Amino acid sequence: MLMSNRDRPARLHYLPYSFRVLQAGDHVLCAVTGQRIALDQLRYWSVARQEAYASAEASTQAERKAGTIP
Repeated sequence: MLMSNRDRPARLHYLPYSFRVLQAGDHVLCAVTGQRIALDQLRYWSVARQEAYASAEASTQAERKAGTIP
């Protein structure tokens, strides 16, 4: 039986300018908001923390929480 990747979270390894799919899926969840992010819409992530973010604002919020920016 073939498994569909729809409605299934992907597992990714985040790299400086891209990401590698470790487990197939169609989305990831924002580490700050919990919002679902389609892989083709994923633009923000942290290589150090291996987290995805739904927006620049969510990314900035995570950086502030981690103490990397004031």
